[in-house]
Amino acid sequence: MNHSDKRLSTCRDTLELMRTAYIGLGGNLASWVGEPQATVAAAALRLESLGRVVARSSLYSTAPVGFADQPRFVNAVVALETYLAPRELLNKLLAIELEFGRNRSTGVVNGPRTLDMDILLFGELEISEPDLEIPHPRLAERAFVLTPLNAIAPRLFVPGRGKTVAQLLTQLLAASQSNSDAVLRIDSAPGRIVT
Repeated sequence: MNHSDKRLSTCRDTLELMRTAYIGLGGNLASWVGEPQATVAAAALRLESLGRVVARSSLYSTAPVGFADQPRFVNAVVALETYLAPRELLNKLLAIELEFGRNRSTGVVNGPRTLDMDILLFGELEISEPDLEIPHPRLAERAFVLTPLNAIAPRLFVPGRGKTVAQLLTQLLAASQSNSDAVLRIDSAPGRIVT
């Protein structure tokens, strides 16, 4: 095998190891970079250190779920091509949360926070381990996740659900009694990232 063939083989192997992870981002408290909108935007840029960001949704203002007595959240979803394994990616996301002032071991469950980063989907993987479930176990129940995910990947098939993201969102909206301002787009249209 000559040098050119080895390089092609290595490139092919690397591409086979890369998967697209869909990362949900959200927050409703200011961090060192500013208000939640600035924090979520900065965290989306920070993801570039973990792979290649190929798509980013708009930012959305969303009503809190669970613990209602708190400010509205800013949410988004990023598609990240990465060579990292799921557990390694989760650990890196938790480290980024810490950089932005979030410590998951303190605070109220579902309460206010500077930054929350969750792996929603990771290729076609289905994983159920302590502290790591893929697809995210409440993905199909949350309009604040499905709406931005639908903006960048409506035809994406959700493993274990037998439906696409668009189908899950349609089903959720039809079944919910939520108000019309629960999820509102607050910035430019979603799209592919140009590098």
